[in-house]
This record gives sequence, structure tokens and C-alpha cells, in this order.
Amino acid sequence: MTGAGTVSTRRPSSSGERRLPVPGPRALLGFVGQFVVWFVIIAAGAVIVLGVAAPRIVGGEAFTVLSGSMRPGMPPGSLVVVRPVDPATLRIGDVITFQLRSGEPAVATHRITGIGTDTTGERVFTTRGDANDADDVKPVRMVQVRGERWYWLPYVGHLNSLLTGEQRAITRLVGAGLLGGYALVMFGGSIRDRRRERAGEAAAKP
Repeated sequence: MTGAGTVSTRRPSSSGERRLPVPGPRALLGFVGQFVVWFVIIAAGAVIVLGVAAPRIVGGEAFTVLSGSMRPGMPPGSLVVVRPVDPATLRIGDVITFQLRSGEPAVATHRITGIGTDTTGERVFTTRGDANDADDVKPVRMVQVRGERWYWLPYVGHLNSLLTGEQRAITRLVGAGLLGGYALVMFGGSIRDRRRERAGEAAAKP
């Protein structure tokens, strides 16, 4: 007579076990490619935000560094972003962007090395480039100060110099549109892939 409490100890056949798929070379290349593309998109977005959007939000300006007077901190081709500042609050050591001649567009970005007053009692600043051996010849009047350095981006200034004001506006719009469109495509693709995976898992169940 067979015992009623007998338990079968047979294991299911290994052929029935589910195995996780091993990603092949194409899948790995696809993953690396997506990572690189997303990295480029994020970097481009950061440049647009930091070089264009952020200055506008705080009422600042962006200028291209043309000379090597602020090496090694800001080499030529850098984009320096300045924010509005009350000249009366500036101190020695601050980096400012100022008009070379009052009322004219040409500017320089140098560090304040001294603060004094002129013959009329107006506050003036002595400036010098970090790479220069001597102070600038002419003191900077408060009215010449365009702003205080907020931050700077290497190499971005070259692109900024090549574009006119209208071209910069078009570039911002096109760049934002492309980034937004690509993000939507990638988001839609990820949803589609997840649905396919779920459908495959459902079909694999007995």
C-alpha cells in the first residue's frame, strides 16, 4: 500500500525553467549610443540655460573673452556671464566687466585691485587682468561698470561671437524645439519598449 503522506521530490525539468535574456553586442551598443546622445542633449541644454536663459532671468549679460589677460581662469573664447551690481558694493578682488570708454560698446573683464576717488570725489576702481604684470592705465568709473562676474563657460564664447542677435534668437528657438522633440521621441520609444516587454512576458507565461 502506498503511504498517503508521500511527497514527490522530483525537480521540474531544466528545459521548463525561465532564463533571463543575455544582452547581445547590438543591445550594448544601443545602450552606449543612447547614453552618448542623452549626454550631448543634457550638455547642450545646460549651455543654452547657462549661456542664454539664466542671464536674461537676472537681467545680466553675456560677453565673449577675446584676449588672454584673464588666463588661466578665463582663456580666450570663454563666455563670461555678468549680473547687475551696485558699484558701491564692489570690493577689491571682485571681477567686473566695464566699458573701456564710458558710453561705448567695447568692454573688458578684469579684477579690481584698488578702490579710490577721483578729483571730483567720485568712487573709481583700479583694475588688472590676472595674467598682466601691471594695473590698467585708466581707472574705471562707476558709470562704466556693466556688471559683476557671475560665472563663465569655456569655449562657448566662440559660438556666441559668430552669431548675430537675430541668429542667437533663432538658434535658441530651434535648439529648444529639437531638444523637446527628441525628448518626446525618446519618451515615446521607452513606453513602447516597456509595452513590448510586458507583452512578451505575458506570452511566455504557461
